[in-house]
Amino acid sequence: MEAIAGKFVPVMITPFNLKAGIDYDAVTELVAFYLEAGVEGFFANCLSSEMFSITEEERLALTHHVVKCVNGRVPVVATGSFGLTVEDKAQFTKKIYDTGVDAVIMISGHFAKVDEEDEVLLRNFEKMFALTNDIPLGIYECPAPYKRILGADIFKQLLESGRLIYHKDTSITHENVQAKLEVLKASNSPLEFYDAHTPNALFSMQQGAKGMSSISGNFYPEVLVWMVKNANNPGQQETAKWLQAELASVDPMIHQAYPMSAKYFLEKRGLPVRTISRAYALHLTPDQKKEVDALYDRFLGWCNRLGIQPVGL
Repeated sequence: MEAIAGKFVPVMITPFNLKAGIDYDAVTELVAFYLEAGVEGFFANCLSSEMFSITEEERLALTHHVVKCVNGRVPVVATGSFGLTVEDKAQFTKKIYDTGVDAVIMISGHFAKVDEEDEVLLRNFEKMFALTNDIPLGIYECPAPYKRILGADIFKQLLESGRLIYHKDTSITHENVQAKLEVLKASNSPLEFYDAHTPNALFSMQQGAKGMSSISGNFYPEVLVWMVKNANNPGQQETAKWLQAELASVDPMIHQAYPMSAKYFLEKRGLPVRTISRAYALHLTPDQKKEVDALYDRFLGWCNRLGIQPVGL
């Protein structure tokens, strides 16, 4: 086991004001919060950002604002494969790349319909590569519009294009994650592999993933930073296994009413993030709030055991 420290890249939420407009001042504070927590990258304009519920102009403005706030301290990536045709997707990819991001991410489900074969997906990706010149690209197995998991063989063919530098994986199963990581190890690709499934953190990091990019980072990024830094540290294996069990036990709960659950948690942490969402209309129930309140106390206990000073406390 090599003592290689990984990276944590949060999938950013979008704070909204009382009129459900993007609260850019809150975005600025959120970026500072993540950076203080030790993250080493940002995924802007993603599903957690409610990207399907904001306009094209807002996607561009939000991404540009994040890039400006980060100011080159760590890389920023953002989703770009919006539009009806591959040509449309390529055009928006160019626009979002012009905001200053380091790479533009493509949603796997945008390149073939749910009932279409992988040959269609590969053909459309090849067309996308040709239309986007030398823009650095990545892939995101986003749950929406539907989750298109790439098999190891398709992953291998896409790597051979030489165009990909980033992959956000939502395979969930250890078998699928390991198969893709084995393909990556056997290639000369510069691609960085990030697992989106928090219960996989220890496994994925020990199999060679570059890092994690999970929604749990919108609750307690400091804890995920500790995990990716120590998953391959021989002296921290007992603590890492304990933490993995803790994170896995609460993972189903944090997905309930997400992203409202994360916004409520961040508000408890003192950030100016309102429980307002365009993608999720319902408020947290009293029972859901109690669960998040209990999670907050549990988070403080994790920090105490790990020797972490929570940001803002």
